[in-house]
Parts: sequence; C-alpha cells; structure tokens
Amino acid sequence: MTSPAKFRKDKEIIAEYETQVKEVRAQLLEQLKCLDQQCELRVQLLQDLQDFFRKKAEIEMDYSRNLEKLAERFLAKTRSTKDHQFKKDQNVLSPVNCWNLLLSQVKRESRDHATLSDLYLNNIIPRFVQVSEDSGRLFKKSKEVGLQLQEDLMKVLNELYTVMKTYHIYNMDSINAESKLKEAEKQEEKQISRSVRQEEKQTPRSPDALTNIKIEEKHIRRSSVKKIEKMKEKRQAKYTENKLKAIKARNEYLLALEATNCCVFKYYIHDLSDLIDCCDLGYHASLNRALRTYLSAEFNLAQSKHEGLEMIENAAENLNANSDKQCLMVTYNTVFCPPARFDFQSHMGDTVAHICAQPPVQGELLQRCQQLQSRLSTLKIENEEVKKTMEATLQTIQDIVTIEDFDVSDCFQYSNSMESVKSTVSETFMSKPSIAKRRANQQETEQFYFTVWFFHPQSTTVLLG
Repeated sequence: MTSPAKFRKDKEIIAEYETQVKEVRAQLLEQLKCLDQQCELRVQLLQDLQDFFRKKAEIEMDYSRNLEKLAERFLAKTRSTKDHQFKKDQNVLSPVNCWNLLLSQVKRESRDHATLSDLYLNNIIPRFVQVSEDSGRLFKKSKEVGLQLQEDLMKVLNELYTVMKTYHIYNMDSINAESKLKEAEKQEEKQISRSVRQEEKQTPRSPDALTNIKIEEKHIRRSSVKKIEKMKEKRQAKYTENKLKAIKARNEYLLALEATNCCVFKYYIHDLSDLIDCCDLGYHASLNRALRTYLSAEFNLAQSKHEGLEMIENAAENLNANSDKQCLMVTYNTVFCPPARFDFQSHMGDTVAHICAQPPVQGELLQRCQQLQSRLSTLKIENEEVKKTMEATLQTIQDIVTIEDFDVSDCFQYSNSMESVKSTVSETFMSKPSIAKRRANQQETEQFYFTVWFFHPQSTTVLLG
C-alpha cells in the first residue's frame, strides 16, 4: 500500500499543477482585458482627434469669414469714397501698393483658411473615422481568434492534467504490484527456510517409519511451495503488466509535457505577438497618413502665407519717396508743372524790354550791382552752412524714423515648457517712457528742421529788395 507521505505528495503535485493552471487562466483573462482596454483607449483617442479637428475646422471657418469681412469692409470703403478716382490714380504709388497687397493677403488668407477647414471636415476627420472603424473590426476578429487560441491552450493543459493523473495511477499500481511481488518472494524464502529447519530437527527412527514420514512431509512442503510459486507467478505477471502500463503512461506524460510546453511557448512568444499585430494592423500607418495630411495642409497654408508676405516684403522694400514724388508729379503734371513765364508787358507802346544803363542811372546800377554781388557771396556762404545743418538734421530725423525696431522674433521663441519667452522689445522700445522720449526727440528735431528751412535768407528776396 502507498504510504501516507507518498499519497500526500501526489496530492501536492496535483494541487501545484492546478494552481499553476489557475494562474495561467487568470493571466489569459488579464490579456484580453488589457487588449480591451487598449482598444477603448484607441477609440477614445480617435474620437478626441475627430472632435479636435471638427472644432478646429469651425475656428478656421470663423476666422476665414472674419478675414473676408475685414477685407470687404476696407475694399468697399475704398470703392465708395468720393476720392476713389484719386486713389485709383495713385495705385502705382508704393504705399498704395502695400495697402492693396495687404488687402489681397487678407483675402488670400481667408480663402486658405476656408480650404483648411474643408480639408479638416472632408478629408482628415473621415480618415480618423475610417481608422476607428477598421480598428474596431480588426480588434473584434482578433479577439475571437485570441479566445480560440486560449481555449485550445486550456484544452492542452487539461489533457496534460489527465495524462499526468493517468501516469500517477499506473505508476502507483506498478509500485503496489512490485511491493506484492516482493512480499511473495519473501514468503517463498520463509517457506524454504522452514522446510530445511524441520528436516534438521527430526530424530532418527526405523527405516520404514522414517521413509513414510519423509514422503508425507515432502508432499506437504511441495504443496505449500506450489501455492507460493503460483501466487508469485501471478504477482510477477501483474507487476510486469503494471510496470509496462506505467512506462507507457510515463512516456505519454513526457510527450504531452513537451507538447504542452511547446504550445505554451508558441502562444506566449508567437501567437500573442501575432494577435497584437492583428489588432494594430494598419492602425499606425493610417494614423500616420491622416496626420501627414494635416501637416501637408498646414505646411501649404504656411507656404501660401509666406508667398503673400514675400510680396508685401518686396513692396515694403520698394517704398521710395523720390520715386513716388516723381510718379505723383508725372500723374498730375498739369498741377505740378511750372506755369508759363511772365513776359514783359509794355505800356502805352513802350518797346524797350531790357535794362538800360543810360548816363543818369549808370552809376546807380553799378553801385547796386556791387551790393548784390557782395550780398550774394554772403548768402552763398550762409546757404552752405544752412544746407549742412539741414542735411545733418534731416539725417537725424531719418535715423529716428528708420530705426530697426520691427524684429519681434523673441516673442515667438518657446522654452521646453512651451511658454513664450518674454520679449525684450516690450521692455525697451515699446515701453511707454521709451516711446514718449523718442517721439519728443523726433518732434523737436522736426521743428528745428522746418525752422531752419523756413527762416534762412532767400536770395530771391534780396534781389527783389
């Protein structure tokens, strides 16, 4: 019989196996839960992307409409003003060209943002919808396959459990049969030993009586030995049979064990990976295409805006006062052209149209000529000084109004935390004290320039005087 300790060991082995199978089963359930969770997160992410681009499309469309209204407001104002013809004639002037390009750029941005909104609604969002549908459908099919794989794996584990129990049973039967065979062999040895001791203990008697006793005892011993031998043979046959069954059961168990381990390895190393690949089939590639569509739209929007801004930049660089002055004077040549010379109007038939230096006025004319020459020399020197002063003053004004204070790139620099870096421009040039001081210096310089220009001596006045 099996010892209690051995029986408890078999129970411990089975309990350990059952615990291991329970752990595997729980792990399989967690795998499906994990995949379910990933699918839910994926669906939520795609839904958030759709909501995001839908809202962004609304914002882009509102922005487009506002830009359109802004452009139309000033275009309508330009068309409705009384001096429309005057402004139309000025369209070749560089400031007017900048203004027209600004309005054209606003119209262009309005169209571009409307196009961007349309792309969001009719291209990018449907892509996310398609990705969501495909992911849900593939996950459903993948989950069905996963459940089937897990079911097959559990069948293999259950079969291994059955084969293991069969092996334990047959091995236990073999051990029991071996124990009974050894017990029969011990009985046979005891019987032989008993017979030998009895022969040695018998006392000598008459030959006939002794012969009869020996024959009778031999018959009894032979009968007992035959019984023991027959029992031994039966137990030997039983042992051989059970031993063969145990060997076959052990072989089947070892083969099933190897097959089970291979199935477990295949499921965890290959099947699970393939299952996740099936769930992800096309997801990343489709998402990549959708996001690249968004990037293409945004990059082309930026490119379109950049092209429009380049035209405005060229127009700004071509702002030229001298060219505009010449253009204005050519356009309105009847307004700015010099009038006809004033001719000498003779009075009452006077035909002399030149200065006469007759003796009575000759001395006076010579004296006046000398005075004018002296005054003109003095004025020439003064005019040279005034010219230098005006040129220096004008240069100062030019330096003030042409200061390069337009670079605001610092306002668009971002740190790692995505917070805009504070512009140093706002602390210097654009601060109120700085603006006030600069404006005061500019106005003071302008006033000085016009004062010098207006009050400096005029040679013509001297001639008339």
